[in-house]
Amino acid sequence: MEHRLAGKATHMKPANGNPTIGWMIDKVALVTGGATGIGEAICKVFARAGASVVVNGLAGDPVADVVNEIREAGGTAIAHTGDVGTPEGASGCVAAAVSGFGKLDVLVANAAVFPELKELPEFPLERYAELMHSNVDGVYLVTRAALPELQKTRGSIVTLGSEAGLLGQPQAVSYGATKGWVTAFTRALAAEQAKYGVRANVVAPGPIDTEMTRPSKGNMSVKHALMAVASVPLGRRGTPEEVANVCLFLASDLASFVTGAIYTVDGGATASAGLPGLEAKRDVKRPPEPTVPLEHQHEGRGTLR
Repeated sequence: MEHRLAGKATHMKPANGNPTIGWMIDKVALVTGGATGIGEAICKVFARAGASVVVNGLAGDPVADVVNEIREAGGTAIAHTGDVGTPEGASGCVAAAVSGFGKLDVLVANAAVFPELKELPEFPLERYAELMHSNVDGVYLVTRAALPELQKTRGSIVTLGSEAGLLGQPQAVSYGATKGWVTAFTRALAAEQAKYGVRANVVAPGPIDTEMTRPSKGNMSVKHALMAVASVPLGRRGTPEEVANVCLFLASDLASFVTGAIYTVDGGATASAGLPGLEAKRDVKRPPEPTVPLEHQHEGRGTLR
């Protein structure tokens, strides 16, 4: 880099205009909960960037559809159906990556569920057990299973937290607790695994336009949905692709000195107070045009019923 300060800076982009293509060439990525919502976007954005992707989901999820859509777009992907909240499902998922592609470079622990919003005394205990199974066990077990492979490749782990794990949100005590656990787990993991060259970071989304945040499909009421958007200074919900782009950066070698970090993708919600979204101008509220086709953005079983 002898001449890094000389001359004018230039910005090189591929002919098709997308600057992220090539970021993940020769990388193998495993994405849990990869068939719908944010997970689908992560799989497609990673595949477009050159990764070979293992799309994980539960039986009945459109896992095969997402794999076919990636392949039709020129990407590389295989399907794995299994519950990573069990030791067998977690180890099977990692084994599928190694048997299919010979190694594992990236784990994105995305699979999670969102329960009904109720105050703690009224929150059903069976829902608590389901939350722990998916949001805690589903991160812990697949990470534990993946680490021996990731140590071989000096790989990267990206976990999906939430703004609910960083802020106190009424009626989301149980959900927020699981996401707070994800944050604490990932930061401790980053400190522990750094000696092996393994990085670990948290992406904490705010309100994102998926099945979980749509009153017509998920557990979020119209009132809560309106309040969620009003708390965002940018005045809108984020898109799954916007979350996926941050995951892509953290998983790639561009983030080689980033570990133990928390990246909020929330339009400024955790940096503000009140309802600043009500003041956002109309053009600011307009989401960016998608660059990957999402066929299952508002599908999935992330909502506990």
